[in-house]
Amino acid sequence: MGFGLRTVFYVLAAYALFCAAVYLAQRRMMYFPAAFLPTPQDAGLKSAETVTLQTSDGLKLTAWYAAAKTSSNLPTIVYFHGNAGNIAGRTFRIRKYLEAGYGVLLVEYRGYGGNPGKPDEEGLYRDGRAAMDFLTQRGVEGPDTVLFGESLGSGVAVQLATEYDTAALVLEAPYTSTVDVAAEVYWFLPVRLMMKDKFDSLDKISKVKAPVLVLHGEHDRTIPVAHGRKLLSAANDPRRGVFFEHGGHNDLPNHQSDTEVLRFLDDIRAGKLEK
Repeated sequence: MGFGLRTVFYVLAAYALFCAAVYLAQRRMMYFPAAFLPTPQDAGLKSAETVTLQTSDGLKLTAWYAAAKTSSNLPTIVYFHGNAGNIAGRTFRIRKYLEAGYGVLLVEYRGYGGNPGKPDEEGLYRDGRAAMDFLTQRGVEGPDTVLFGESLGSGVAVQLATEYDTAALVLEAPYTSTVDVAAEVYWFLPVRLMMKDKFDSLDKISKVKAPVLVLHGEHDRTIPVAHGRKLLSAANDPRRGVFFEHGGHNDLPNHQSDTEVLRFLDDIRAGKLEK
């Protein structure tokens, strides 16, 4: 074997080993849970209680729940948070909904916030179903819920919206699929062949019958705004997109995204959204 062929062989071998290492470590590269979870009161949610979600594969997951105000007759927002951290870091995102009288169930995933298990796509779907089962036990049926997915959680929310009759689906900084995001970042790897957890929301969104709201920042450097626009285009009516001119990935509440959510839900209740 000549020097040139040996060099090509070594380069290809190194590339193959690198791909194998990435394949084996992909879920550690994909999910970034924070282990410690304070009480909801320590996190500033005085009205919330710590509850347990029972998954179909035998896990008991800690979550936080605040019931809707009895006098409000408003639905409960089932909140699926983004990748990093845990539900404690989302308290500022849901305060306006609680103040308006909505119920909120902050769903904590397996492997996050001290919960047992390790996160993966099917596991997160199971966690979402456990959340819906919990609400049913509390007398809150699907039509009295709003599925809210932030970033990573958008894929969970879309999947649940194809399975349950819900009042609305809200997607904040969503992706068409996680494999699309990874392919844009790791363009030098065959990620479409390698990825296990694909969360293909673009393929599923047309199956959602509930009204859809897409919120996205024009300057989102984590999930480009093109993902949100594609999802909105593929969704059924009634649908609405709000694209924040100066918004990034994590700062949409600073641009009054919660006000847009409340306006959308008010319009649904008032019958102002038409198919």
